[in-house]
Amino acid sequence: MLYRIAIPLILFAALFSGSGASAQDETSKISSLEDSLLVTADSMYHAFIPDFRIEYTEKFVKQLVQTLKQPNSWSYDFPKLKEIINITYPDDKSFRIFNWVIAPTDVTRRYYGAIQLPSEKLKLFPLIDYSSEIKKCAEDTVLTKGKWYGGLIYRIMPQTVDGETIYTLFSLNASSPISNKKILDPMIVTDTGVIFGADIFEYASSCDPDRPAKRFILEYKKEVQASMNWDNEFGAIYFDRLVSQVNDPNRKYTYVPSGQYDGFKWKGDKWTFVKNLIPIDVREDGEAPVPNPKNVEKKKK
Repeated sequence: MLYRIAIPLILFAALFSGSGASAQDETSKISSLEDSLLVTADSMYHAFIPDFRIEYTEKFVKQLVQTLKQPNSWSYDFPKLKEIINITYPDDKSFRIFNWVIAPTDVTRRYYGAIQLPSEKLKLFPLIDYSSEIKKCAEDTVLTKGKWYGGLIYRIMPQTVDGETIYTLFSLNASSPISNKKILDPMIVTDTGVIFGADIFEYASSCDPDRPAKRFILEYKKEVQASMNWDNEFGAIYFDRLVSQVNDPNRKYTYVPSGQYDGFKWKGDKWTFVKNLIPIDVREDGEAPVPNPKNVEKKKK
């Protein structure tokens, strides 16, 4: 399957060179191209034959690059396209990520992404889902050259460390048939590309407890929901504390929420782990713990 992983990168690289044709009405031109993207996206998601979904994805990539080559594409917010793929900005609006997922089979997922920077001439960094190639120690792996631990990105938070901006990406990876993962993935943007994974967590790696993790991964049972997001009131990232249903910490696919919440707060230049971030009312034996002082159900993500 490696050749399939490489195809979008080759397409992005081949299409990136050169400039797009100009038009009298730039907004109208991009809007028309956006409509064409919607048509291709429908087949990319829903083609009856799975291999055709990959082919339509390749077509979608070509169309997206050509659209972004149009003058002032950065100023266009793609109102229709963002209804069917994720278009996510960090708080500082220094770039945006186009991001989507397709299902090549009933039990597999493949994630795609591209980072557009604000510039007169298109500057675009493709992201290639490398999650299936990382067999061990995903928490400790630094990824470069377009490789990325794929997922659907739903939040991007910038933090400054020694004068450099590091972006924490919140994403969901549901590519495994037996478990899902919520991921906090640090990203550094350079002139030549992006780097994923950084020493910004005061949280020990499960692979090497003597070292901090370079990304945080919350893995849990496929059939359940687990939360991980930012909360303004607490000034922190919160997430479900998970426990194994069979009391085996090595079987992540048996992990379910315990009813308690831990989190991370930014202190100095690190995301610092906070146990029991959200206080819990202690109940009598046999009763489930209840979060206090507020209902956290609205936080489910």
